Amino acid sequence: MRNALFVNLVLFISILATPTYVCSQSPQNITSADMYQGLQKLNVLGTVLYVAAHPDDENTRLIAYLSKDKLYRTGYLSMTRGDGGQNLIGDEQGIELGLIRTQELLSARRIDGGEQFFTRAFDFGFSKGPEETFTKWDKEKILSDVVWVIRKFQPDVIITRFPTTGEGGHGHHTASAILANEAFKAAADPTRFPEQLKYVKPWQAKRILWNTFNFGGTNTTRPDQMIINVGGYNPLLGKSYGEIAAESRSQHKSQGFGATASRGEALEYFATTGGSVAKTDLMDDIDISWYKIKGGAAIGKMIDALIASFNLSHPEKSVSGLVKLYKSIGALEDGYWKTKKLEEVKKLIAQCSGLFIDATTNTQFAVQTDSVRINITLNNRLGADAVLQKISIDNIDSSFSQTLAPDINFNFSRNIYVSPSKSLTQPYWLENKMAEGYYNVTNALKIGQPDIDPAYQVNIRLKIAGEELVFTSSVKYRFTDPVKGEIYEPLVVIPAISVKATPEITVSHPYNLTIPNSLFLAEKDARLDITSYKRANKIELDENAGNKIVYSGEMDKSTIRTVFPTDDTASRIAMRKMSADLVANHDLLYHDTVFYHYNANQMAYHLNSIRYDHIPYQVYFMPTRKVNTNFYYETYNRKIGYIVGAGDKVPDALEQMGYEVTLLTNKELSRNNLSQYDAIITGVRAYNTNEWMNDYYDKLMEYVNNGGNLIVQYNTSNNVGPIRAKMGPFDFNVSRTRVTDENAEVTFLKPEHPVLNFPNKITQADFKGWIQERSIYHASGFDGTKFETIFSMHDPNESADNGSLIIAKYGKGYFTYTGLVFFRELPAGVPGAYRLMANIIALNRKKAF
Repeated sequence: MRNALFVNLVLFISILATPTYVCSQSPQNITSADMYQGLQKLNVLGTVLYVAAHPDDENTRLIAYLSKDKLYRTGYLSMTRGDGGQNLIGDEQGIELGLIRTQELLSARRIDGGEQFFTRAFDFGFSKGPEETFTKWDKEKILSDVVWVIRKFQPDVIITRFPTTGEGGHGHHTASAILANEAFKAAADPTRFPEQLKYVKPWQAKRILWNTFNFGGTNTTRPDQMIINVGGYNPLLGKSYGEIAAESRSQHKSQGFGATASRGEALEYFATTGGSVAKTDLMDDIDISWYKIKGGAAIGKMIDALIASFNLSHPEKSVSGLVKLYKSIGALEDGYWKTKKLEEVKKLIAQCSGLFIDATTNTQFAVQTDSVRINITLNNRLGADAVLQKISIDNIDSSFSQTLAPDINFNFSRNIYVSPSKSLTQPYWLENKMAEGYYNVTNALKIGQPDIDPAYQVNIRLKIAGEELVFTSSVKYRFTDPVKGEIYEPLVVIPAISVKATPEITVSHPYNLTIPNSLFLAEKDARLDITSYKRANKIELDENAGNKIVYSGEMDKSTIRTVFPTDDTASRIAMRKMSADLVANHDLLYHDTVFYHYNANQMAYHLNSIRYDHIPYQVYFMPTRKVNTNFYYETYNRKIGYIVGAGDKVPDALEQMGYEVTLLTNKELSRNNLSQYDAIITGVRAYNTNEWMNDYYDKLMEYVNNGGNLIVQYNTSNNVGPIRAKMGPFDFNVSRTRVTDENAEVTFLKPEHPVLNFPNKITQADFKGWIQERSIYHASGFDGTKFETIFSMHDPNESADNGSLIIAKYGKGYFTYTGLVFFRELPAGVPGAYRLMANIIALNRKKAF
């Protein structure tokens, strides 16, 4: 690694360790009631698209009602994947949080019956108006995505969660409504986004409505609006739509949106914003029957007969009738509803047959240049007339003429070579470097698609009741957990090796108070974790800096630690000179990124994974890099106690600064002598998520009174949960005030205050380069004689607010509450955030390093 004095190379060589077990989607259990409702849905040719900005914005009760009562094809288009929010269950931020929330939305749709779509827009954090939003989203580009989804989905009715006039609060909310209303017209205009017309046709929805609301202290409903009761009970499902909605909404676990089920009448209000006005029903003046299709009247009668004769105890008796229906629909002219209803009928044929198709592996990963064994099980559980004709996997076809006996497993296995050109299992929206406000997706056909394509799919051709049908099944990794039982997870295509720099971002400083007359660079060990997923004799890594790292030898379940000294004297001299420059010029930033290549010409990737019980195992890949960041800062005090909150990466950043960090939970707080800590810092939302914090108020205040330094990072005043304990020695409130412009001007209210002067001189330069936002959930309602305010800041066209950082002297110690987003800035390596945090930690000046 360039300019590093030591490279600590750690080779983790293994074929594949057993993964941590997590729950994932198992084969869906379909009941006769589901099949019966599926038959009813065949007779409904109506489509509704709901549009909003984020995961959790959707009205899950309305979606459940539309999809499971009215039986419309119902979709939710979310502008973003929720990448910019906060995370209640872990420390993932940005694109990782977007991956989690994507899967939470998909889980919600599996419950409420809707379909899920996204645009390329990136959730860059809270926005106070659509003008700010469109400076980052590229309005025309995201509008084209909305038009694309409308043209593909062909909704009869479009519904927005928010209005165009701003009552939704968040700028993304208003922007989503503006885009939806503009797309309502643009989708029908062949001159708008004509490049799409190679694949889709212009589409004019009948109307667009705003689903008005009464929440958050804002009531936009009126008696003269169209009103629908969506609170009914569905006896086929055994649930009310409010109960289904609560289960669906509770999938948004990263946001703490567990919901209470509702029963009884529930009214939804709608105002038409475009197209013909709806008076009594969303589908006023819209034909949703087969009569809208040429030759469709006979199809509707066939479906009516199937519904009337359906036997809940013997659904297989409907198979022959469904096959006849499939042939009849296939004879119609090509069109949207022909394609959609053929899919629905084929699905019902498989369900009524009791057909079980399982394609699995006994390994999590399919490794490029290796092979993977795929096991297929077929079971004709209800004894339909079914003959297996062909099984296709990748480029392999196997032909059969095998009658599937009733309830007897048919097993088939093949080893599949995983070509080096086989695509990695990577979210398509992460394949290219993203722009500031949106993902760069070069494959236009992927836009709107909610999830990645499966690594492998198996196509099964069967002749059922004389008709040839092809069924597709995704290949999954299946294993048995001794506690949870059978678990299904995605099969993942990975490269032969994974290379991770640990840590990826190294933050160093050239000067320390304990060595006042000496310059040094914090020359930290840089480690490479190299995991081989297949037996190999040689691994060769090249840095773009020109260095080469080679390991030769049998690599199979062994770990080798090797230290490679750097003999580049010129680099050492340059580093020392850089240290002197940094001391002379505090604003100088040294930033160097090294990328690695495997066997000279192949980019090395790091496998990143996300595991939570409520979503499938998630994997994404990033090019292996090592970022060396060096800037001037000084530290004072050493030992930090960090009270764990909802999850953040601040403790890692503090350790990078050289602090000794001890994580404190309920147990440690009860047992530990707090006086040993120079400062105690609470993690983000610690007072929202930890009820036990109230038990330690007196102990923490005694710690401060005796000379301690308690630093409380932001807590929320929203639905994540109430602030469960008193936080400071004097009363204050947590407001919803935030400064979302990361470049907002910062006024220093007390330039002479120690927090701005020791051990680092804080200047305006320290607020350059911040990401996403300045500050959230400011303090308010505090006594200005007891709390000192340090900064004043505001977003454009808003009043200045001084609650982003408040400090109180209490006894011999200090208490600080801050909404400044250290949890974003420190992991991103923002120099000013490091210097300011060091100063807050040094307020009580207990010890030098």
